[in-house]
Amino acid sequence: MKKMIRIAGGQGFWGDMLDAPVRQVEGGPIDYLMLDYLAEVTMSIMQKQRARDPNAGYARDFVQLMREILPACVERGIRVTANAGGVNPQGCAAAVGDVARELGLAGRLTLGTVTGDDIMSRLDNLLSRGIELRNMETGEHLSTVREKIQSANVYLGAWPMVEALKRGAQVVITGRATDTGLTLAPMIHEFGWKADDWNLLSAGTVAGHIIECGAQCSGGNCQYDWQSIPDMSNVGYPIVEAHPDGTFVVTKHAGTGGRVSVPTIKEQLVYEMGDPHEYITPDCVADFTTIRLAAAGADRVRVHGIEGRPATEFLKVSISYSAGFKAVGTLVYSWPDAYVKAQAADRILRARLDRLGLRFDRILTEYVGVNATHGPLAGEPSSELPEVQLRVGVRGEDRRGVERFTKEIAPLILTGPPGVTGFAGGRPKVEEIVAYWPALIPKTEIESRVEVLEV
Repeated sequence: MKKMIRIAGGQGFWGDMLDAPVRQVEGGPIDYLMLDYLAEVTMSIMQKQRARDPNAGYARDFVQLMREILPACVERGIRVTANAGGVNPQGCAAAVGDVARELGLAGRLTLGTVTGDDIMSRLDNLLSRGIELRNMETGEHLSTVREKIQSANVYLGAWPMVEALKRGAQVVITGRATDTGLTLAPMIHEFGWKADDWNLLSAGTVAGHIIECGAQCSGGNCQYDWQSIPDMSNVGYPIVEAHPDGTFVVTKHAGTGGRVSVPTIKEQLVYEMGDPHEYITPDCVADFTTIRLAAAGADRVRVHGIEGRPATEFLKVSISYSAGFKAVGTLVYSWPDAYVKAQAADRILRARLDRLGLRFDRILTEYVGVNATHGPLAGEPSSELPEVQLRVGVRGEDRRGVERFTKEIAPLILTGPPGVTGFAGGRPKVEEIVAYWPALIPKTEIESRVEVLEV
């Protein structure tokens, strides 16, 4: 058993800094590189891509990244865990395999895939057997939106990835796995933790939660003393130095910007936390109230004391479905009377939409620069505001009605209050709304599959 392993976080979402994983690999010693690509809406995007092209449906950025770092990872023994597989982990692995062969790594790389999370094709069978997949927030039965569903994926935990690592996979590619599992799996594998080591599993889960959003825990998006955080153009991404007893240190490579401190770690801990006593994952239930943080040197925070409880009998399902259409239009009004002009333009626009007989599920008006962020807490605006952006959005089931709305913004330039600018980009675009439906499913209904292949 190793006394310590270093797990580097390299991506916090699909679209994060492209060179961050490269800098994690090149910046100093690490044992694992964890890459988190998936968000709830991402799965529906990937499902649409695969519907158009059976070979698509995964994060293509990941394949290009592997082209850059695979030689170094193979040479240095760095292993990778990534949920870049989206709705097509095997297609993603095939693409990475092609890259590896092009790089001359044939015979030197083992790829692992984890599948079983995609239950889209099983929905009707599940519903017919009384597994209702009710919305966790509203209690509604899934059958109410059955014909509109675009994707349905179960959050798998760390153990399938552990199996892939145990079988020799150097790069493990999953579909919808939990963000935390990508970090927890290497700890379980290296330290031999058991399935009922609840405190240890919770510690690994907290470690994964801290680094799952990339540089958000190392100075990015940090409210505390943000102006003093150094060299954000060269922000360092986080690294967990994990030990077999469940304690770990969060740090970053020397010579990088950003900051790892108790306040930056605290801010990340409360991200998407919910009930701090019950951070529920497929692997355990972590108690965030037991977490203890201590400064351990420059850009080093020690995390210890974490306790947890047994996992539940359910897995969470992330379901996306079509919920109509939307469009958002903007105009900027300048001084004098910028706010008054924007308010008048909104009244005029709504009256014209009403005259045209257009009805929407919702019309939302925001005054950016006045109260769009803070609402009533912003207080009374100054009459001397130099500029205000009027932002109006509509949503509804009728695409034609939403399209007509997009044609009513530009006329305000010459037929509304004066002093308009900021119409760059032209007419607003109609977009399909993808809504989120969280549900629970018994673990007994899900069987993950692990495949390992030599390149």
